[in-house]
Amino acid sequence: MMRQYEMTDLGLLHHFLGLGVLQIDSCIFLHQKKYAKTLLDKFGLQDCKSVATPLAVNEKLSKVDGSELADETLYRQMVGSLLYLTATRPDIMFAASLLARFMHNPTKKHMGTAKRVLRYVQGTINYGIAYDKGKGAVLIGYCDSDWSESEDDMRSTSGYAFNLGSGTFSWASIKQSSVALSTAEVEYMSAAEATAQAMWLRFVLSDFGEEQVEPTQLLCDNTSAIAISKNLVHHHKTRHINRRFHFIRDALQNGEIDLLYCKTEEQLADIFTKPLARDRFEYLRKALGVISAQHLEGSVGV
Repeated sequence: MMRQYEMTDLGLLHHFLGLGVLQIDSCIFLHQKKYAKTLLDKFGLQDCKSVATPLAVNEKLSKVDGSELADETLYRQMVGSLLYLTATRPDIMFAASLLARFMHNPTKKHMGTAKRVLRYVQGTINYGIAYDKGKGAVLIGYCDSDWSESEDDMRSTSGYAFNLGSGTFSWASIKQSSVALSTAEVEYMSAAEATAQAMWLRFVLSDFGEEQVEPTQLLCDNTSAIAISKNLVHHHKTRHINRRFHFIRDALQNGEIDLLYCKTEEQLADIFTKPLARDRFEYLRKALGVISAQHLEGSVGV
């Protein structure tokens, strides 16, 4: 590049658009500590008391909750900032996505929940994603959903996560577009969302020279959803499911994905669908590859 263009070699990447990059012998660590500190200062929470989880267990928000209206501009700034922070913090993805549903006419309760997420960030400001060296480049996905948890329209939330050897690198928490009539249907719709992402990731990885020869394993904790995807006969129990979700069957037949069962306890995508208790949340956070910089080899500071 330097022979063809006028440029200077500045060495290893350290910062890029608010992201910090720490490269050591054992791994690459991505974080947004500086950006997170800026947020806490901006919203006057730099000395706040931290909490262990971004949302209280069974936290449910609705458009009308009986509390007064909050400052809409301030709320939008908070939520927008949190959404950018999810670039290296999948552990706050569900909370940020949930808060983003109430950008119009937010209430004091919504504002209080947003501040709680920032208090969680305060206690985990050194956290980021670690990608370990020497792991096999095999794409593995997880998909999960809740069922009719939205107080306003009874729609469900889908979540998926993909890793490539170590550390999650693609994730989402998405509100479904229609109301599901059963847990099997809602999990099937979630698997379809994850299948679309898996097919796109396989295409991108092939461009990078990391072609996935074997079908991508997609782990789901609902046996009924797996059975529906592998049964090519449309019968009365599945005919109401939107036709666009059935393309998962083509992906299975073409050998692009393989939908497999995993125990609920091992379902990483669970963190993207609902508020969790502290022990469960911390277990899944670590499984995603989100750790403190102090846990790295040599207790490296960021």
